[in-house]
Amino acid sequence: MDNTQISATAEFDVIVEAGQLERAYWRDVWQFRELFLFLAWKDVLVRYKQTAIGVAWSVIRPILTMVVFTVIFGRVAKLPSDGDTPYAIMVYSALLPWQMFAAAFSDAGNSMVSNSNMIRKVYFPRVMLPAASMVVSLVDFLISFGIFVILMAYYQFVPDIRILLLPLLLLLALAFALGIGLIVSSLNVKYRDFRFIIPFIVQFGLYVSPVGFSSSVVPDQWRLLYSLNPMVGVIDGFRWCILGDVVDFYLPGLAASIVLTISILVFGLAFFRKSERTFADTI
Repeated sequence: MDNTQISATAEFDVIVEAGQLERAYWRDVWQFRELFLFLAWKDVLVRYKQTAIGVAWSVIRPILTMVVFTVIFGRVAKLPSDGDTPYAIMVYSALLPWQMFAAAFSDAGNSMVSNSNMIRKVYFPRVMLPAASMVVSLVDFLISFGIFVILMAYYQFVPDIRILLLPLLLLLALAFALGIGLIVSSLNVKYRDFRFIIPFIVQFGLYVSPVGFSSSVVPDQWRLLYSLNPMVGVIDGFRWCILGDVVDFYLPGLAASIVLTISILVFGLAFFRKSERTFADTI
């Protein structure tokens, strides 16, 4: 009888305290991998459920943004393009990583609050929620990239083999989005004001990142400081992979993006893990 009670208590402790040790936590993440796939698929379905034009939103948004930026920065402000590259291609090649990052960050930042019922009812590694929510942005990226292929065909523009490096830059952008998404999602649980800050960060970041213009317009003495925005290195890398040597590729900027992204991701994971224990009580 005593042995049974001890075993039952030990089992109960494992369920309640699951994931408190780092080794146990990441083991739990692997064991719950099917839940991750389910959450990601659910988010993809919810994104386009009961929408009038469905996945076309993934096409309309970058095209309209490209047109506006091309007119304002290319025609009105007359900012230079990279070499002889059509301005529309230069802008769209930057919109691809930026809009994926913006969507991933927004979804990750709101993931904990939007799934509050699940958090209160059952245990699972909470990091799965912001990570799974980012899959939708990856789906949008693939759709938008298909339109970009059509745009390049229209301008008879053919990239070289370096375009195969795009997945690495894509991974860098997702890592950055996950890092700050983990921080904001944790703060959003306790301070609901952060749901208003997320759109502001996205809007502000759009204009301080080299989306509508080439980062070569930034004076050389400010180039490294400007690259402290990790998306600068990602966007410049995307353009270099797609447009080739006509891009003024700033290697220290990419190095800064990698170092900052890794630092933010590590800090975000640590901050999220520290805050995770109080989510069920606070949310």
